[in-house]
Amino acid sequence: MSGGEREGARRRWSLGPPGGAAWSFPWSSSGSAGQAAEELVAGLLSTALEARRRHDEIEFRRCVKILAQGQGLREVVDRTLLDALNRHVTLAWHGGWQPADVVRLAGRRLEARHVRLVTDAVAAEMRAYAAATVDDRWLDQLDAVGATVWWGRDEEYLRDDGDRTAMVACALRVIHLLATLPPLERLCPVPGTARRTPGARGGAVDERTLARVRALLAKAESTEFAAEAETFTAAAQALMARHSIDAALLASRASGPGGAGRPEGRRLGVDAPYEGPKAMLLDVIASANHCRSVWSRHFGFATVLGFPADLAAVEVLFTSLLVQATTAMRLAGSRRDGLGRSRTRSFRQSFLAAYAQRIGERLREATGEAVREAMREAAADAGRDLLPVLAAREQAVEARVEELFPTLTLVGAGAVSNRDGWISGRAAADRAVLDVRRKLAEGGG
Repeated sequence: MSGGEREGARRRWSLGPPGGAAWSFPWSSSGSAGQAAEELVAGLLSTALEARRRHDEIEFRRCVKILAQGQGLREVVDRTLLDALNRHVTLAWHGGWQPADVVRLAGRRLEARHVRLVTDAVAAEMRAYAAATVDDRWLDQLDAVGATVWWGRDEEYLRDDGDRTAMVACALRVIHLLATLPPLERLCPVPGTARRTPGARGGAVDERTLARVRALLAKAESTEFAAEAETFTAAAQALMARHSIDAALLASRASGPGGAGRPEGRRLGVDAPYEGPKAMLLDVIASANHCRSVWSRHFGFATVLGFPADLAAVEVLFTSLLVQATTAMRLAGSRRDGLGRSRTRSFRQSFLAAYAQRIGERLREATGEAVREAMREAAADAGRDLLPVLAAREQAVEARVEELFPTLTLVGAGAVSNRDGWISGRAAADRAVLDVRRKLAEGGG
């Protein structure tokens, strides 16, 4: 075929057939004809992704229609889409992204169908790695997002469901999302490079302590009495603070004041609405537990850096306090100004900001009491000074933050414009941590 003939053929399939008939490409999947089909599909996929980048919906839909309805292209299209999904998931891992990050972002920017496809693409890609070469944190995330291989043939997870055009569009949107992910800070080894003993769980988190903490927080979330609910929360904070101290002392005995290992990182979702105050809440919880939180607003998460026991405390406390704060905020009701205009959003924004600030103060009090008690016990037991141990770990966390985020800047979490909301939020938080020692003894499990 000459250059002019190829151009004429290109025009025929790109403009579409008259009368809505399907495009027909009478070639086999072998030899030069098969190669031509692959080149055609690859070109259409590239054009569709470029149209998506330019927000050219007309061109994008044109490419989708040809890919979905072109007779003789079905197998090539499916294989190309699957290969592209697999390749870009792998590239995402090497760019610092983790399973929960990708699934979370798909949920923020796309729809439920796309989230399912992303999750299945992650599960498909993970088949390439032996379990012993996948970090425990990675395995936990795969389990959390439900990334499992449920299909027999890979084409099944594309989910045609009788609407092939919708399936192709869905796959292309997911591929575009994956292809445009910027690099993130790498928080753990990528699959295939981790070294672990099968069946062993790493880290320094005592599961029994974590179970007691979760039990306390479950009581906090289920009680109808705000003061009692938040007393259980303070008890959980005190318990985790003491566990963190014990872990630090144990590590220091083995490896010196800095302890064994180095700080790790976790990304926790910070979702709309009121992302600013929620990020502030996470930050004060992290600070009270010897961690640092870095908010990535555009991606809907914050990166929390610290030692394993402290990170576990931050995660469970943030999850629970977010539930408690949201419940208290809703119970506070809506607000209107003197002219009847809604002031609910500004009230809730201010409520959550005040709640976060006051919770931070109260959590630091609970942590400080746990530290003072541990210092008294350490001094009486062996004359050991706890402060250098804790200081060394905090310095290690700060160094890790500087290593991963060398250009970190400080930004505000949003303006507080509703005095009523601020006062109500602080009052709700003030009821959050009462009589910690008694409740820890009674409800610690």
